[in-house]
Amino acid sequence: MFKQLLSALAASRQIDADFDKIDQMLDHGRWMFEQAVRVLQRDAEPAEVESGLYEKDIIINKLERSIRADLVRHLSVNPGQDVAVSLTLISIAKDAERIGDYCKGVFEVGRFYTEPFRVEAYHEPLEKLYAEVAVLFDAVREVLRNSDRKQAREVFETIDGIKRRCDDINTRLLADSAQLTTNEGVAYSLLARHFKRVAGHLGNICTALFSDVKHLGYLPKKDRKRLLEAAAAQLDDGDDDDGEDDSGDEETQ
Repeated sequence: MFKQLLSALAASRQIDADFDKIDQMLDHGRWMFEQAVRVLQRDAEPAEVESGLYEKDIIINKLERSIRADLVRHLSVNPGQDVAVSLTLISIAKDAERIGDYCKGVFEVGRFYTEPFRVEAYHEPLEKLYAEVAVLFDAVREVLRNSDRKQAREVFETIDGIKRRCDDINTRLLADSAQLTTNEGVAYSLLARHFKRVAGHLGNICTALFSDVKHLGYLPKKDRKRLLEAAAAQLDDGDDDDGEDDSGDEETQ
């Protein structure tokens, strides 16, 4: 897929313009995530952040619709040209749009749960998780810009670890009847879920460059290890332009 994308970017101004729009979406998503975490950490009042955060979400939504319209128009004018690349970019744009929704979810936890986070067994792992997720935004943008094989592998591994740890938090929460109030337990569970989903959609964006169209946005768990190993092998094979897929999660929708 990456060979096709590079070829299309070189040949088509429209594909190149839409690729830039995806980068803008990720930059806006990074800002939304950082602001949502500020509210969560009580470093900002919800009222300080709310207007700007929802405005950014509207911008992301408009960019996603614009990319879809651009590529449908491009395919209508050039039937049979850049079909796989166009489908890939539409899928990437949808993942970027979904990230904004989960950032709003993080913000709403910080807005509506006003009590302290008191249980270190959950609070500390979640603090580490949102620090790691925040770094992923620029890492994925770099992978998209540069096709950095080493960084792509690091992103795959980081996201895989983040999602496992988010699942572990929810598993432990379900078995924990002693430490938590209901509200605090719900807050931890929602945050773990939202962090997992943000990471998962970032992973889908990154791995879409190395996958077949049939794997976009969905990876059955039974194929997860096999496709991750295939991706790692192709990232090391010395071919600058190609790779394989691991979306790293079940269906993202």
